[in-house]
Amino acid sequence: MPHDKASGATPAGPCVLVIFGAAGDLTKRLVMPALYNLARARLLPHEFAIVGFDLADDTVESWKKSFREMLDQFIAGSNGDGKVDEEVWNWITDRMSYLQGDLNRSESFEQLKAKLEEIDGSAHTGGNYLFYLAIADRFFSVAVDQLGKSALACEKDDQWRRVVIEKPFGHDLASAKALNRQILTVLKERQIYRIDHFLGKETVQNIMLFRFSNGLVEPIWNRDRIDHVQITVAESVGVEKRGHFYERTGALRDMVPNHVFQLVAMTAMEAPNSFDADAVRSEKAKVIDAIRDLKPQDVAACAVRGQYKGYRQEPDVSPQSEVETYTALKLNIDNWRWSGVPFYIRTGKKMKARKTQIAIRFKETPVALLRETAQPPNWLLLRIQPDEGISFEFGAKIPGPATQLGDVRMDFKYEDYFGTAPATGYETLIYDVMIGDQTLFQRADNIETGWATVEPILEYWGSHRPENFPNYAPGSQGPKAGDDLLTRDGRAWRTISG
Repeated sequence: MPHDKASGATPAGPCVLVIFGAAGDLTKRLVMPALYNLARARLLPHEFAIVGFDLADDTVESWKKSFREMLDQFIAGSNGDGKVDEEVWNWITDRMSYLQGDLNRSESFEQLKAKLEEIDGSAHTGGNYLFYLAIADRFFSVAVDQLGKSALACEKDDQWRRVVIEKPFGHDLASAKALNRQILTVLKERQIYRIDHFLGKETVQNIMLFRFSNGLVEPIWNRDRIDHVQITVAESVGVEKRGHFYERTGALRDMVPNHVFQLVAMTAMEAPNSFDADAVRSEKAKVIDAIRDLKPQDVAACAVRGQYKGYRQEPDVSPQSEVETYTALKLNIDNWRWSGVPFYIRTGKKMKARKTQIAIRFKETPVALLRETAQPPNWLLLRIQPDEGISFEFGAKIPGPATQLGDVRMDFKYEDYFGTAPATGYETLIYDVMIGDQTLFQRADNIETGWATVEPILEYWGSHRPENFPNYAPGSQGPKAGDDLLTRDGRAWRTISG
């Protein structure tokens, strides 16, 4: 397929994508639509094939049909023309095949091996294989172990093997370490791509470039100019049909060590020596490692949990559940740049609106000149979803004879400047795996440091029952304790608005 002139990127090299869990919801809702978008953007190689692997008694035709139904819904809900590009659709389906298999049976992997050899001979895919683990986390190590036993993970003669692993990567520090040990007995770190779809968002990717390429921004990005940082990841929906998963997980485990800490790291990291993957990931790891350890006596003051009213009536949820659907934390990063600047983070379900945003509050100017007039606060807002963009809020004189300042906003929206196509957030990430760029993926040490940071909170909550659950109403800003976390410091959360 021809070069995508709009993005400046060139198609990835020849390969076969094997999707374990091909009949699952993740594949249909996110992975396959992302592949459609990559094909439409001319970023997939001509020598390309997709093999669906699943326990479900399916056929390639029924698999294609289920994918098409989901793709129609995806396109219809976008801002485009609402129609699937039939040429692109046919290009993809011509390259799709399906294999019924069991992750626990070595015979299934021998069948997969034979299938891949057949595709290499006919489609000239070069023996390069990308294995996508769109499966339950308890099968991650099982699948990788089978890839090792069948020699499918073995690289030779410049043929590469890469494995994408979805979250949750572990349930706590001990399980994350155990999983890393297990998969690293089969794979090298350079073969492992621990995926976090948040890092596929344009605004997240833009944080580094926005900071480090603008002379206006970088000199004020420090403790001398910034009062505090707020990071919000709010969802308007509840747990929906994921009650069984959520009862084992909760908001803290589900969101903070991965999604939220990635946003913290991108916001607070130092400039890397280059955009090489390991240089970037090393700077991000330093940020998480510098977060001040919480002692048991500090957890009650710095960590808040909440549960929305009605959670206990959700399917597969215990009527006495003490699982949190909201959490807010106050973090301190003990390094030269951020000493004394609190980072407040919050994430929750059934909130007022769906919003992911990094809000940076700048310090006020000296009051001597403007003693008689109120000073609007200065905020820099990095909007990640749903309305991707960057805003700066500052004070300007209100027209008239009196000296009064009003709150005004300068606003940049990706859609206005560059246009947007319907996207899942996985397009960039899957493309990066194909070209071997690990910049947006987490290393083993990044994962373990994140879990180590929240471990004291998990231990404290495990031995102290929550009070007054449920403690916030659906469609609200969250529990009062979340507001109190900032009120005690003389600050307040930005309002989550629809």
